[in-house]
Amino acid sequence: MAKCKTNCVEKPLSKVFGKFGRIIGKYPWVFFIFPLVTSAGLGAGFYFLKDRESNSIEDQFTPKNGPAKTERKFVKEHFPQGEDFSSLRLYTDGTSASFIAVNSTNILTKVAFQEIVDLDSKVKQLQTDGNNLTFFDLCAKRKNGQCVSNPILEIMNSSVHNGKPISYPFHDVSLFNREFIGTAIGGVSQHPNNSIDTAHAIRLFYYLDDDRKNETDLWLKTFIKTFPENATPDMISVWYFTSISREEEFDTNSKSVIPLFSVTYFLAITISIVSCLRLDCVRNKVWVATFGVLSAGLAVLTSFGLLLLCGVPFVMTVASAPFLILGVGVDDMFIMISCWQKTKVKDKVEDRMAETYKEAAVSITITTLTDVLAFYIGLLTPFGSVQSFCMYTGTAILFCYIYNITFFGAFLALNGRREGSNRHWFTCRRVEHADDVKKGNACSIGGAYDPVTGAEEEMPINVFFKKYYGPFLTKPWSKVFVTLLYSGYLAGSIYGCFQMQEGIDLKNLAPDDSYVAGYYDNEDRYFSEYGPFVMLVIRNESFQYWEKSARESLTTCLKEFESSDMVAKKMTVSWLEAYEQYGAGLSFDLTNETVFMDKLPQFLNSSGFNQDVNISGGKILASRLFTLTVNISTATDEKEMLDFFRNTALTCGKNLDLLVYHPAFIYFDQYTVIVSNTIQNIVVATAVMLVISLLLIPNPLCSLWVTFAIASVIVGVAGFMALWDVNLDSISMINLVICIGFSVDFSAHISYAFVSSEKRTANEKAVDAIYNLGYPIIQGAVSTIAGVVVLSAAKSYIFRTFFKIMFLVISFGAVHGIVFIPVFLTFFGCCSDSSNTIDDKAQNVHTQNTRTVVQLSKTGVATNVHTYPNGNQGHANSHMDPDCP
Repeated sequence: MAKCKTNCVEKPLSKVFGKFGRIIGKYPWVFFIFPLVTSAGLGAGFYFLKDRESNSIEDQFTPKNGPAKTERKFVKEHFPQGEDFSSLRLYTDGTSASFIAVNSTNILTKVAFQEIVDLDSKVKQLQTDGNNLTFFDLCAKRKNGQCVSNPILEIMNSSVHNGKPISYPFHDVSLFNREFIGTAIGGVSQHPNNSIDTAHAIRLFYYLDDDRKNETDLWLKTFIKTFPENATPDMISVWYFTSISREEEFDTNSKSVIPLFSVTYFLAITISIVSCLRLDCVRNKVWVATFGVLSAGLAVLTSFGLLLLCGVPFVMTVASAPFLILGVGVDDMFIMISCWQKTKVKDKVEDRMAETYKEAAVSITITTLTDVLAFYIGLLTPFGSVQSFCMYTGTAILFCYIYNITFFGAFLALNGRREGSNRHWFTCRRVEHADDVKKGNACSIGGAYDPVTGAEEEMPINVFFKKYYGPFLTKPWSKVFVTLLYSGYLAGSIYGCFQMQEGIDLKNLAPDDSYVAGYYDNEDRYFSEYGPFVMLVIRNESFQYWEKSARESLTTCLKEFESSDMVAKKMTVSWLEAYEQYGAGLSFDLTNETVFMDKLPQFLNSSGFNQDVNISGGKILASRLFTLTVNISTATDEKEMLDFFRNTALTCGKNLDLLVYHPAFIYFDQYTVIVSNTIQNIVVATAVMLVISLLLIPNPLCSLWVTFAIASVIVGVAGFMALWDVNLDSISMINLVICIGFSVDFSAHISYAFVSSEKRTANEKAVDAIYNLGYPIIQGAVSTIAGVVVLSAAKSYIFRTFFKIMFLVISFGAVHGIVFIPVFLTFFGCCSDSSNTIDDKAQNVHTQNTRTVVQLSKTGVATNVHTYPNGNQGHANSHMDPDCP
């Protein structure tokens, strides 16, 4: 392959940053103070944080234009909630409180029943603070003005006191009143005649008036606050829930990680100081490391404040962003310090800054560009939580970059002036110069440097990669082992991908110790046999309900629904079937259109089906039936049920134009888009990364390895996150987008370092690349993982998921960078630059008269490799060499 010299972007960019670095070196105080003033001004945006918080689960964790929202709009317009409340006919989740009472033996006893009745009484007597409103003041009412009750209490009373058997799941309360109790009594064992033998759980609901939101919210908060105090029975265990519980508990998640910020910054400062620690009292860069961490913190303050001022919604998932940004900012700091250390210590500060910026700023620009674009591409997703996270994080990384080349660069220049005058890092007093006789120490002698290169002394850790690790990795048996290891990694990843579950479990939006989790667990345990009643809406205004053929078409369609294992047999609630029975009893000819329409209003008003038929101008505009689902307990069941109902509605019957809907479909819609949207984001982001790689790291072979590494890391992360009990949802989608940016950081540059190496053989090229990149990759990986590791201790699924995937991304990226890719590149050494293949003698002469220097990326990996004659060390020293951390 001919050597590709397409540095038309990198070279002029390097010159521009060199001039900018010189300006900062001359006027450091301007660039130090101005960012502080900017942060103070824009940081005022946090005053609006409370107003910008958007923790609506529907808005943030469901697709913005999901089909269910269109379906809900149709149902709301054609079947508005009437004066006669019916939970079956709600087109939203409604406003309610609920509790589940459990007895492990049998709850159908007099003692257990009495405790449930006592709890029911206490709930109804709860009063809101201030206006003393009770349940009876706020309850949802039937058309007779009475509050909606819990029929299961009357049924249970007749059973435990009078011995009347309870039929399940439908119980005949009276001759004309048949109640469905499948969602009110659970853990049931039955006699052959379908009557209940024993049951383990009872669930009561307390529905409130949706039109009095402010007052009902106060009552629900009182319920949440006081119920644990009231629920102290002996024979039953109790779990409770309200319609505002999910969002209330979701809101507490962000508060749970606030204490972890201090731990994170302590870790970041500690790692930074240790990485920058020198025994030389002048060259020690403790303060530089500290201000590098401060720079990342100011970037978060400024960017978040700006977006809050602009009115961008702040979702709880954004609370995890500062942890990632801190790791990225520390990486940028390492690059700046590394490049500074390679400049000649006797040069003027502005000259050293110019040389530092020529290399470091270009490197940081490349990887910042890839990461920021990866996040902004995430704005294409229909999930509000992903959009908010990507907007805040992408903007924060951009500000992190700006603050590194201004605020931190200015402090680096100020520190350079201190070093130039040979002052102690802590006391700022002049100390004795170190020389060959008097070595630098931590107390009174400092300022040592390499007299050959004129730069600071080399770090010993790079010797390990050059003399030990590199040669070890390139041994034949090591390559065989690495190949087998990669095969195992790939096999495990692919297996994990096939085990992946889709969608977010709503209980995971609450903290682990939340009362919501216990309610959901018991709901799954005792009430999963029967799922929701799904609306089947006939939208066709021209449907001839009175014609026999039309009814047969509808009957055929219903049978097709009931043929599924997910739909209960012969339990469909149908106004039309009831009307036919009504007409037959009164000898009405319902096949006659006039008779059908004339008798219908009277039937609807007397039967309770008046909310299920929309009649206008003597014409039925729409009507609805309800079919009962069964055995819907997992996310897979929910997805399959949604797909089945929508597909069947499209294909069954003639001229029906069916619409299927249930309020839960709003949340189930995530299953319809999560996979396609994730793939779309990954493909678009990967394409953008490749374009950037070709522009700024222009080598075709490098681009192939970029593609390979991105695909390999994404497959690995996707597979192992599934094995680590992480679902593919809007939370993990965020992190898979992050995965692309970091895959580029760890892969593109090491492959380019390999093909650009002046070494002769493939093994030598691999060792050379590892020598230059081994420590930077580890340092970048450790600093990034340190930024998120504290999230592993969070009591929230969301933050633990963020940690898990980031840990996988960084770990797999680093392993690819220092293990897999160097070995695989040796198998394709013939694809390196043809100009490098020279005879041994010429190679030896060339090696003696050249030195290789490496430009590092944000995570510490090389973006370019240059060679310079040893006779031109002054210029060569302006570039990175293997010592660069």
